[in-house]
Amino acid sequence: MSIRLSQTAHAQQFLEEASGNLNDAGNPRTKALIYRILRDTVNIIEDLDVTPEEFWKAVNYLNELGKNQEAGLLAAGLGLEHYLDLLMDAADEEAGKSGGTPRTIEGPLYVAGAPLSKYEARLDDGKDDAVPLFMRGQVRDTDGKPLAGAIVDVWQANTGGTYSWFDPTQSDFNLRRRIETDAQGNYRFRSIVPSGYGCPPTGPTQQLLDQLGRHGQRPAHIHFFISAPGHRHLTTQINLSDDPYLHDDFAYATRDELIAEIRFSDDQQLAREFGVEGRFAQIDFDFELQPAAAPVEQKRMQRVRALED
Repeated sequence: MSIRLSQTAHAQQFLEEASGNLNDAGNPRTKALIYRILRDTVNIIEDLDVTPEEFWKAVNYLNELGKNQEAGLLAAGLGLEHYLDLLMDAADEEAGKSGGTPRTIEGPLYVAGAPLSKYEARLDDGKDDAVPLFMRGQVRDTDGKPLAGAIVDVWQANTGGTYSWFDPTQSDFNLRRRIETDAQGNYRFRSIVPSGYGCPPTGPTQQLLDQLGRHGQRPAHIHFFISAPGHRHLTTQINLSDDPYLHDDFAYATRDELIAEIRFSDDQQLAREFGVEGRFAQIDFDFELQPAAAPVEQKRMQRVRALED
């Protein structure tokens, strides 16, 4: 487009007015963000010759995204959530903060208030015909000292790739628990081997990914919040080593240090010791927490989450 209306004094004043910069009311941070969004949007319209039809198609897409509650899914799929992690990693490096288990994306499916257990827990309600999973590990600091009383907040999908609360067919807090570590920082739980899953095939996220020539698949994974007094809160997840999408996660959450080796076994004597029959799986995974430089680092980032005030 040869017309560069956005560069005129009249257009720039119009953007200042639309974003509230010409009045003394409102929130300065919100005004600054909206002004930048408006400025960059009109530049995109001009630079890429966006037609009115394309513009209103995009507006309708945002409506569909909200109606389907997929904004968080799209943020992960376009790599924006991962990019926030990269920025925090860079800030840590600049500040000389190193060591510990790496962070990775939280995703949009956490639910607050899962039942709390001491040392061990069973995550599943027994209704899913799945391979039992026995996972154990230790929470420690970057010097290798065990962290007693740390909280391992864990959540995962079922074999259908869905999460309780968001999937009303599942029982309350199915595959969600909080576990307090013992005196040696140990935790363990029984669960089921989760399935990888994809975006809803007819939803707006997958529709956009189709236009980008991309799939919407995630490898099998398990989410964690790890916290302990005096230490930085950790948001992370492990990806299971045998999944075909392990290094092709549409949400860009895989990190080499977070790949968990899953070991399947048909040893029936060991199965009986675990209290199950048939095939089962095991995972060992330890977490290391960095020391907190300030109280705010001990808390998880504020965002809207299900059942969280």
